[in-house]
Amino acid sequence: MLAKRVIPCLDVHDGAVTRGVCFGRAEEGGLRNVGDPVDLAVRYDKQGADEMVFFDITASAHGRVTMVDVMEKVASQCFMPLTVGGGIRTVDDMGIMLKAGADKISINSAALANPKLISEGAEKFGSQCIVVSIDAKKTSKESWEVFSHGGRKSVGLDAIEWSIRAVELGAGEIVLNSIDSDGTKQGYDLGITRCISRSVDVPVVASGGAGCLEHMSEVLQSGEADAVLAASIFHFDEYTVSDVKEFLKSDGLPVRI
Repeated sequence: MLAKRVIPCLDVHDGAVTRGVCFGRAEEGGLRNVGDPVDLAVRYDKQGADEMVFFDITASAHGRVTMVDVMEKVASQCFMPLTVGGGIRTVDDMGIMLKAGADKISINSAALANPKLISEGAEKFGSQCIVVSIDAKKTSKESWEVFSHGGRKSVGLDAIEWSIRAVELGAGEIVLNSIDSDGTKQGYDLGITRCISRSVDVPVVASGGAGCLEHMSEVLQSGEADAVLAASIFHFDEYTVSDVKEFLKSDGLPVRI
């Protein structure tokens, strides 16, 4: 069994790391500033993070470019793989971020608007560089719908069907964000995580809802995720990355310590 990954997530708005609940909106005062992205990245790197994910959470909603400067600074000081997303609309945009120091590119709204972007990116940079981020919201007992633009816009797609198509187009990884669970610290959405994990043959990263160590172990085991992504519990010093890894190891899960 491959090692399970622990990935801190930094949601960046106007150059600062922020945190909200259920995709809180900056324009409504729904975000809390929690620090500088470079400082936090260095901290998590020292704690043993397997990877780091940066989302410019307002880029696609307001038409802004992504964080080239932030990526260059982080890449010069941290040595774990870096994923960046938000406002990436073209293959050229991908190239700019990869040149700035990113190892993977995460696309969401742009992939929904132009699915060919997935295959174009995979053909030029390799599937291992292309991550499709899916923002899913539960609409019935066994149904989840895809939203775009930071959880603002319903696109009328089934989340499981979209994940399958994204992989067929060349995505090398899926990051699954539960809008309902995001920032609530009540646990991950195990149902949609398990469904997508069983439907695709690429790694699935679970995101949204981590509140304790047990939540992370649960989504890796019962949710069948390949990696766990979290923000609040790290940003507010409730747990370190090392704490999470030691717990997962004690729970019988393979991790890199």
